[in-house]
Amino acid sequence: MSQDPLLQPFTLKHLRLKNRIMITSHEPAYPEDGMPKARYRAYHQERAKAGVALTMTAGSASVSRDSPPVFNNILAYKDEVVPWMRQVADACHEHECAVMIQLTHLGRRTGWNKGDWLPVVSPSHRREASHRAFPKQMEGWDIERIIVDYADAAERMQAAGLDGIELQAYGHLMDQFWSPLTNTLEGNSLEGSYGGSLQNRLRFTTEVLAAIRQRVGDAFIVGVRYTADETLAGGISAVEGIEISKLLRDTGQVDFLNVIRGHIDTDAGLTDVIPVQGMPSAPHLNFAGAVRKATGMPTFHAARINDVATARHAVAAGLVDMVGMTRAHMADPHLVRKIIQGRETDIRPCVGATYCLDRIYQGGDALCIHNAATGRELSMPHEITPASTPRNLVIIGAGPAGLEAARVAAERGHKVTLLEAAPEPGGQVRLCAQNPRRREMLAIIDWRMAQCTALGVTFHFNVLAEAADVIALNPDVVIIATGGLPDTEVLASGNELVVSSWDIISGDVKPGQNVLVYDDAGDHVGLQAAEQIAATGARVEIMTPDRSFAPEVMAMNLVPYMRALQAKEVTFTVTYRLLSVTRTDTRAGAELCASIGTDYSELRQQRSFDQIVINHGTLPLEDLYFELRPHSSNLGAVDQEALLAGRQQTRNDNPDGRFQLFRIGDAVSSRNTHAAIYDALRLVKDI
Repeated sequence: MSQDPLLQPFTLKHLRLKNRIMITSHEPAYPEDGMPKARYRAYHQERAKAGVALTMTAGSASVSRDSPPVFNNILAYKDEVVPWMRQVADACHEHECAVMIQLTHLGRRTGWNKGDWLPVVSPSHRREASHRAFPKQMEGWDIERIIVDYADAAERMQAAGLDGIELQAYGHLMDQFWSPLTNTLEGNSLEGSYGGSLQNRLRFTTEVLAAIRQRVGDAFIVGVRYTADETLAGGISAVEGIEISKLLRDTGQVDFLNVIRGHIDTDAGLTDVIPVQGMPSAPHLNFAGAVRKATGMPTFHAARINDVATARHAVAAGLVDMVGMTRAHMADPHLVRKIIQGRETDIRPCVGATYCLDRIYQGGDALCIHNAATGRELSMPHEITPASTPRNLVIIGAGPAGLEAARVAAERGHKVTLLEAAPEPGGQVRLCAQNPRRREMLAIIDWRMAQCTALGVTFHFNVLAEAADVIALNPDVVIIATGGLPDTEVLASGNELVVSSWDIISGDVKPGQNVLVYDDAGDHVGLQAAEQIAATGARVEIMTPDRSFAPEVMAMNLVPYMRALQAKEVTFTVTYRLLSVTRTDTRAGAELCASIGTDYSELRQQRSFDQIVINHGTLPLEDLYFELRPHSSNLGAVDQEALLAGRQQTRNDNPDGRFQLFRIGDAVSSRNTHAAIYDALRLVKDI
């Protein structure tokens, strides 16, 4: 028997959980037509077979038609969900992994112009900032039918063979009843009995619990995930949150408490609840421990617990009974297996980039920034199979694309030699890690370097590879992963007078005092340069021709930038385009005159700055690729049908070719870290 606190079993009511690690409810937006079909099932099954004790599905499944999902959620109000959820449960139960689902009514946290176009409902008319819908204040008949909807959904989940359910009560309808900020139902009417005192505000929840118990009985597990402190003036306080926790316990109808702290009605609030990189780890863990101590209830918690040491402490210190490691399991679904096998150093680390959640909140599906197989379990492997015939691979470039290619190739059993012009690996990832808040990104590189070293990859740094050098290595396959360089040639004139975001971030160019950052790429690099300049005390204007700035950064990652930039003298200007730049010499020194226009009119402005920074993505470093192309058997061409079908590349366009040649990542076009890693995995897994 292991003495590791994380590997000790835990009994929840009648349910024996084989260890203390769980995946909390989250919606990766994988359902099809609101149903958890093959992709959804494969995602949870992969983590179940690797040893996680409990996987919570949905985040959250919708119980009512007037709670239309905003993240492609599971539709728990449809009877057809039962066989699909049964398949998920059965697949996970095969590996002794318990399965639950989170049920909710979103209340005001959705849009009226989605689904069936029914009015959004809430205990007040107050709009949520994030989703912008003005809700109808609920009437008695709304309350009555939604209580029935909850009970119906719970009964469906019991019929599907799930081990239990969790009711979502933070930011959604239940919490909207709880919080004085969102419940204005007060008075002598039926509706008024659901507002005012704390007991009244919890009445909706207790009636939902009673209705659920009437349907599913006392044995079925029912828990609540809720905020015990909104951290908002006038909202639920920590003191009131402890009282709520005790009231939930005293109903006798709740089997576990899953505690969070904060509010999710704004991007900033959401980011404090689910912290991103550069923010403190496990910031609410001690608070969860206080709830557990006050109630004596089985207590679960998750909030940026992305490393094993913190998770182990959470259980060993008695702060929680089950520790949630959700984003950590997106990075490495085999996390528990590696703990059991004593291979913790092999765990692919979650770097807190929150690419997964930001994609969901922007209408996409959840993808991990550096595990391209997550969410693609049906087509991409988490474990690499050996090749039937070892080959000699030469890879140029030690950024994320090149290192992933090297790792996968070495796992396949190939001989791998990697040439890198810089003295250190990392490429653009090492550049972005110049910001202390984004230093965790280096783990993307460090993990791959450790894996490649263990697998016997040969590295040559400080080597600016030429075609003859590559050919001399007698490769069977050459992969160009040389990345790109900033493109600043975006103006009608004056391109020679500007600098790039990279120049600022790298320290090659000293920031000015009155700076325009012209950003029409909209990614991290522009904001990172602006933050670095603003930190010197300079006046900074961030300008974009788009209708919003930094759209590629997305909501949660934008929050730390905004907090840093709004504390300085920074102006944000949208819908204006930098056209040209000229240099003017004055008594005070040289000035740069910016000609500024707009796509919407003939307006032209002239503005003066002492420095203009351009962020316009990168152009591929592709010279070596084109030098090698005539020597390759495939002339650099990719059989896209084979690539997408998971077959080997067999094109032979040049009978005299000596090797296959491919390029990946930004050596093809300006994209992002995930795209670079996906390029490498998708190609090399079949070489």
